[in-house]
Amino acid sequence: MWPGMEHQAVEHQAVERQAKPLRISIDQSSSVSGLLLRPPRANACYVFAHGAGAGMCHGFMQSVADGLYDRGVATPRYQFPYMEKGARRPDAPPVAHSAVRAAVAQAQRICPDLALLAGGKSYGGRMTSQVQASHVLGGVQGLVFFGFPLHPAGKPSLERAKHLAGVHVPMLFIQGTRDKMAELTLIREVVKTLGPTVLLHEVEGADHSLHVSVRSGRRDADLLALALDAFVGWLQSVTR
Repeated sequence: MWPGMEHQAVEHQAVERQAKPLRISIDQSSSVSGLLLRPPRANACYVFAHGAGAGMCHGFMQSVADGLYDRGVATPRYQFPYMEKGARRPDAPPVAHSAVRAAVAQAQRICPDLALLAGGKSYGGRMTSQVQASHVLGGVQGLVFFGFPLHPAGKPSLERAKHLAGVHVPMLFIQGTRDKMAELTLIREVVKTLGPTVLLHEVEGADHSLHVSVRSGRRDADLLALALDAFVGWLQSVTR
């Protein structure tokens, strides 16, 4: 078994999880805040960007960070500049791209001993993939997306996927089968065309936020746990 792949929750249940505050400099005049949650025996570091509508402290972001902690993966989370300022409108791509590059560079400095991955929830994942396609994020061995926003809600299109052909590291897409921002047949088509190092993990019945209805008889937490197990299994395959 991959060292640390077993859940560390039991072994470290007496240890308080406390994320370390970060300050990430984007340039000489601007910076954003971040949070690093690193387990005692980490095997990898996932630079985790938030979605358009909520910041790094949103419940989903926290749940993913906690779940990855239990699986031996450190997670530096960070704010995009607009979220840091309390604005509602997401940053234009050039601004967001600068934040992605700064966060990845800082992760390399604070976790130099760990395999490095990047990505995020929705908008954050898309901004990360755009940077990787155009400039390459040094040291990043793979990208992971939680609900990649393939198109605007209810407007199926492949336009947002064009840049992905320029990403030359393995990728993992974790997508709900009822995601209105990634029509299932389209996301399957995208993943298929990107080649054998790209994997799609489908969360049956889940929406863009990986939420399932109560009537389904399943719990969001259980499905997220399965998705994070898939994350770690994929991680093991691309970093061995």
